Amino acid sequence: MMNPQLNESIERQRKILKGWLSSSLSILAEDCMQVWPQREALEARLLQGMSELPYCKYLYLLDPKAKQITSNIYRGGLMERQFGRDRSHRPYIAEALAGSDFSLSDAYISQNVKRPSLTAVQVVRGEQGALLGYLGADFDMRELPATQALYSQPGQWMQLKGDPAIRGGLFHQQRVESLMDQQIETVLHIINELITIHGVFHAELHFSSSRATIWEMSDRFRFRLHGIDELGRPDLCLAYPRVDYPADAEIPAEAVHSILNGFRDLRFMDETIYLRSGRLNIFNGMIGLTFSCDGTHYMPWQEFLDKKLDFLTGAATEPKVC
Repeated sequence: MMNPQLNESIERQRKILKGWLSSSLSILAEDCMQVWPQREALEARLLQGMSELPYCKYLYLLDPKAKQITSNIYRGGLMERQFGRDRSHRPYIAEALAGSDFSLSDAYISQNVKRPSLTAVQVVRGEQGALLGYLGADFDMRELPATQALYSQPGQWMQLKGDPAIRGGLFHQQRVESLMDQQIETVLHIINELITIHGVFHAELHFSSSRATIWEMSDRFRFRLHGIDELGRPDLCLAYPRVDYPADAEIPAEAVHSILNGFRDLRFMDETIYLRSGRLNIFNGMIGLTFSCDGTHYMPWQEFLDKKLDFLTGAATEPKVC
């Protein structure tokens, strides 16, 4: 289920688009009513309408049964092969067929270019209010104006179930000591140094496969991968510039070592149920944990430090981490 904050962000953008489109399509539909059902006259008005809807991909008109009575109109002219197309089964027409005067579809993948798209549908009515048909306007989402703000991930606990095959075989496995396990104190001290002194803002520690993936502030669009041969060497720090710890980080520098120690505790908490990988991001303040059952948790760093091992205990047949 989509989280409420993400849904709110999407609906806010849809509201902006609806406000922009509804009045323009209403005017265009009224003009089309005046020459209905003359195909050439309707197509001429739609061609003019493309200049009134600068981000529109296609315009077209449908009869009351959602069968197309014009070509697709686009900026290059007419796509005549679309004349006569039955759109009644397309999801974007459903709300209009149900009686809505104006509707904006949920996003869908277009049949032609296979890209996220939206369709607005305006009912066309005659002078006495009789249903004449529908005006459709298709939009390629990548061509819409950038009015939306960037979505912010909520800082709350989230649990994701893993692979059922792994969950089913959980009690037939046990932890095998990895090379990182053997050097875990050294590795954690080095990772702490990289984060607090050398500009690493996101780190993922893969305990079972003895590797780490890190992102550094001066080159934040590229990740770097280190195996245990490098993670066990303190001179790895020489390969990264010294950077002041960012003032806008959600996780304070003094908490990083405690978080890493929490990873260690979860790694060794049990021979069957144990941490496979842990990740932290100092800017959004979130901790990620993936366990031997393939269950994954995301939570704010304070909550992680408050709970640690306590939140993981549960019935032996269905641990909370899974």
